[in-house]
Amino acid sequence: MTNFKKFYLFSVIGVLMASFYPLFMGVKVVADMVRNGTVLAENYPKYIIPYTPISLAVIIAVLLLPVLMKYAQKFALVTASAISLVVFFASELLLESLVIVTTTVTTTLESWQMFMCYVPPEGYQTRMWRAVDVLIGDYSPAFKIHFYIISVVLIFALLNCFYGFAQMIITKNKSRLKALVIQSVFTALFLGLCIFACFTAFFRDGEITLSALSAVLMSLFFVVFGVTAGVYVGSFLIEKKKTLSVLLPSIVASVVTLIMYIGEMILLSGHLYRFGSGFLFDGLAGIVLAPIDILIIIASGCINAAICYTFSKPLKRLEI
Repeated sequence: MTNFKKFYLFSVIGVLMASFYPLFMGVKVVADMVRNGTVLAENYPKYIIPYTPISLAVIIAVLLLPVLMKYAQKFALVTASAISLVVFFASELLLESLVIVTTTVTTTLESWQMFMCYVPPEGYQTRMWRAVDVLIGDYSPAFKIHFYIISVVLIFALLNCFYGFAQMIITKNKSRLKALVIQSVFTALFLGLCIFACFTAFFRDGEITLSALSAVLMSLFFVVFGVTAGVYVGSFLIEKKKTLSVLLPSIVASVVTLIMYIGEMILLSGHLYRFGSGFLFDGLAGIVLAPIDILIIIASGCINAAICYTFSKPLKRLEI
């Protein structure tokens, strides 16, 4: 068996094993919908969106790997990414149209997902909310911006690893090896944080001011998210000038982190979670962001710059 065939086999097995729970959640919801025409709150598996659609998108792209590598060649990754996005958004929008019944209200799955972003549903149903505590405003589909960008970054980063290593095996060109290894590490770390967040929501309790543990975990999540996106861009610029191969990915990392903050602000009706009290943690007038939030956005870009600098190649000097 050739190295490529071995890589393909292990990739398919690995992605299927990693996708077992998201796929199980999807089957469970579809079964309830077929049987009952609705999904009961107590039967709702956590975060079916966006992780079941992500799994479907990645599985299909990995299954198509040998076909696209043969026929699309250097455009294999672009083609796979495009196919994955179609699969993701088709399945995501389909699942979002399902309904879920709570003990008091019937709502669409996307609305239920929004409520779960604040506090688990059992807490939402039993807690005596005060206006200063709950920040849920009128429903806006724009809150899903952070779900969608997380999904797209995960899909692109995972496919970059699968197709990047496959291309390296076929061409024997190892120029992107270091970048792909770093991409794999950060993608795995970010995916791990996403899964951890699925089951803990990083221990948020619905309060606007978070505990120290929640603040640290959310900060780490934001930074790793930005760096994952930045390294993805940087992995394609390793032979470009340092100003491009380091600066551009770092800007992407910071911008992606900022978009996450924007998604959170939309979700919380113009507010942001606070990591503490005092000047460092209080929102600045007119921009909502606190100094600590700005530092996190900058840190994402700076960390990405340091990483991209290590695997970007210096230009060869012209011989006179």
